[in-house]
Amino acid sequence: MPQLSHRRRLLVLAICCMSLLIVSLDNTVLNVALPSMQKDLDTTLSGMQWTIDAYTLVLASLLMLAGSTADRLGRRRVFQAGLVVFALGSLLCSLAPNLECLVAFRMVQAVGGSMLNPVAMSIITNTFTDPKERARAIGVWGGVVGISMAAGPIVGGLLVQSVDWRAIFWINVPIGALALFLTVRYVPESRAPHPRRVDPVGQLLVIALLGTLTYAIIEAPSAGWTSPLILGFAATAVAALAGLLWYERRRAEPLIDLRFFRSAPFSGATVVAVCAFAALGGFLFVNTLYLQDVRGLSALDAGLYMLPMAGMTLVFAPLSGRLVGAVGARLPLLLAGLAMVASGVLFAAFEAEASTPLLFTGYVLFGIGFGLVNAPITNTAVSGMPRTQAGVAAAIASTSRQVGQSLGVAVIGAVLASGTHAAATGSRWIIAGCGAAVLLLGALTTGHWARETARRTAERLESAQDEPDGQAPPGGPGGQPKARIRA
Repeated sequence: MPQLSHRRRLLVLAICCMSLLIVSLDNTVLNVALPSMQKDLDTTLSGMQWTIDAYTLVLASLLMLAGSTADRLGRRRVFQAGLVVFALGSLLCSLAPNLECLVAFRMVQAVGGSMLNPVAMSIITNTFTDPKERARAIGVWGGVVGISMAAGPIVGGLLVQSVDWRAIFWINVPIGALALFLTVRYVPESRAPHPRRVDPVGQLLVIALLGTLTYAIIEAPSAGWTSPLILGFAATAVAALAGLLWYERRRAEPLIDLRFFRSAPFSGATVVAVCAFAALGGFLFVNTLYLQDVRGLSALDAGLYMLPMAGMTLVFAPLSGRLVGAVGARLPLLLAGLAMVASGVLFAAFEAEASTPLLFTGYVLFGIGFGLVNAPITNTAVSGMPRTQAGVAAAIASTSRQVGQSLGVAVIGAVLASGTHAAATGSRWIIAGCGAAVLLLGALTTGHWARETARRTAERLESAQDEPDGQAPPGGPGGQPKARIRA
């Protein structure tokens, strides 16, 4: 990628942030519209879970493929294709006559979405080469999530209340068209010198793992946890995971490079992303249903009630980016974990939903925690990796986010399906547990030992890239005997 002026770099950042805006806005707007969609389409709680998880599952399954494809074919080209497919999928969702069609069209949306965020992050990483400047850019990127969370509930509430739930998908079309025009005009093309080959077997194993696991969790409350159907899907998920680990470590250019996980910060960022976004997915799902179904609020009022959470995310996301650039990822991760734990405990142990001031306090705490967590995840995931593999590293981080959100909705939805007070309390403890995991991993994977593992991992990856034609040297990736490189 050619060296760009400061103004041009900021413009590229703004264009990439537009893609994040429509994808993130789509999720927050959709959550507010769930009760209206459930009534209009006459579906169940599990049906509502599938409108979210069908999207996040396809997204998670294809993100790594999209990242490596963009490194190979051109990041701008893949990014443009993603904008077109996402806008088309949004238009189809607005026309869906029933739940089955809506779920199918959400999957079309997800195919386009998989070509947006990880590719945009790769463009940002290759545009902002200075570490501190890149950390600030990622902070802005994270701030867009806060903007979408702040605007999403209000925009969604207004559209649902004044027009129809279908209108929540219309807003993606003009934003996508504008982003496409600006991308063609201002974003330069870039590719990796030695992009990875396609890994169809690994791709199918990832799809099988995520799909069967999520199906088992969502459908278990109605089918029975010990039913042959659920046990069969669970066994398939276990087999897919075992097959993925066995197959990927034997490929010179795998879909998921297991050597990345030798870096403690990278591994920590991956698990933190799963936990943080599981908490987010579950938090939005349970609170949207509570505010509208239990408190009886309108879609707009429910959106306004969630503004304290969204507002704190908007404030603390860019602050987190600056903290990462100034002092590293440790402090924002620890603060994020503490805030998310405090929010979960406030709801689970003190029944914050019974008191509006406590409810808002819990929302503020969760917004602070989520606002702080996003920038250190992204920065840690890509900063220790060679720039030529930024697309793959960013895609793994993005995949972890989507996997976490899918699992959060699936698990908490399954807990809520019993309809008891204990189930509602249990869902809050799950969110608190996710925050505790963020806190613990933030402490364990950001110290001196962790940084040394990241340095050694980067050296091995760069050494492997120096081999002719991007091939791994004899004995497996990284030039080590196969027995020594297995994860």
